[in-house]
Amino acid sequence: MLVYHVLFIVVLVGTEAFFTALATLNLRHAEQTVAEESTWLRERLGVDDPRELLDYNRLGTALSQLQTWITLVIVLLVLYSGVYADVVAGIEATGWPFVVRGTVFVLGAILALQVLSLPFDVVETFVVEEQFGFNQQTLGLWLRDLVVSLAVMVVLGGVLAAALFAAIDAIGSLWWIAAWLLFVGFALSMQVIYPRVIAPLFNDFEPIEGGDLEDAVREVFDRAGFTCSQLYEMDASRRSSHSNAYFVGFGRTKRVVLFDTLIEQLSIPSLQAVLAHELAHYERGHIWKQLAAGTVQIGVLLFGASLLVEATWLYDMFGVAGQPIYAGLALAVLWLEPIGRFISPLTNRLSLAHEREADAFAVEVADADAMVDALAALTGENLSNPFPHPLYATFHYDHPPIPERIRHIQETAGERSDRPA
Repeated sequence: MLVYHVLFIVVLVGTEAFFTALATLNLRHAEQTVAEESTWLRERLGVDDPRELLDYNRLGTALSQLQTWITLVIVLLVLYSGVYADVVAGIEATGWPFVVRGTVFVLGAILALQVLSLPFDVVETFVVEEQFGFNQQTLGLWLRDLVVSLAVMVVLGGVLAAALFAAIDAIGSLWWIAAWLLFVGFALSMQVIYPRVIAPLFNDFEPIEGGDLEDAVREVFDRAGFTCSQLYEMDASRRSSHSNAYFVGFGRTKRVVLFDTLIEQLSIPSLQAVLAHELAHYERGHIWKQLAAGTVQIGVLLFGASLLVEATWLYDMFGVAGQPIYAGLALAVLWLEPIGRFISPLTNRLSLAHEREADAFAVEVADADAMVDALAALTGENLSNPFPHPLYATFHYDHPPIPERIRHIQETAGERSDRPA
């Protein structure tokens, strides 16, 4: 049993130590590169004070690392102090049906993790984001969002957990296949449920009708051969000055959403370029390819979990009596989560290819210079780090770094202009 404990600690602590080292390496690389490229930052990205960009990324990284390590320490304390075994024993002692016991356990874990993250969320919103002028939330709005998000998580988590444990109760060892199918169904349904049910709980969505903006959007749609009657502006500025745009849904449920902060920060040609990029993810089938890749990944991890929960040592390590599978699943997640993090370069590689393809599509449908201007403006406005360390980017970036994207767009535009008419 000692071997399992040593391996468990090495896997969890070693994984976090590796990613902390990566984060530190990334900050040092940024400090050096920002100093070397300060002129480019000012002239191309509009970052008047590069030190502000560095400070923002330092604080964000420090807070994230602090949260990660405190969470890990608390998890280990809960496991090795016997609290985990006691909680499971208490749930088992209720005599409730298996599905109810499992669902209660999952909901309790969700709430515990939310309570644990609460102080860090407060610091991030009202200290870090506030200090750099991004936070627009009042305390009342933040508390409202907290309550609503918890309610959404409890409802969705409860439904999914109940469905999972019902499948386990019904088909036994093949439960992971049912869980796999449940994941696919959930991912597809969220393409419809999220924009129509969940997102409106937090933001207002106004149809973009009439004016130069709608004309510009329709022009991009026509160039791309794309049809979509649902185009919305979202009041993101109520919470943050960060900006973005996204595309969601499929078939008749397609929806394009532009943040009001994005509309304010970008020119019409740049908005067209950003929109063309987002449309490419649908036109080139990226959404379905990403879903397929995610389905394969989750299937492999679920199969691994199905093997782990059958192992008696998994429960014996922490004195969990009766070996209830819901308790084993939580422990299996701790073993498997590092694997998911270390294979992230594989999943990122697919996303990086899709982003380059989407940028090329934007050059074809819109204007290359406008796309470059959009990327520069968004990076500067959001104080994003344009110079990640290559190894850090390999594990964390699913979009190419901004200088690389700009170079790719300009090369693509050059290739197109060199082609004979």
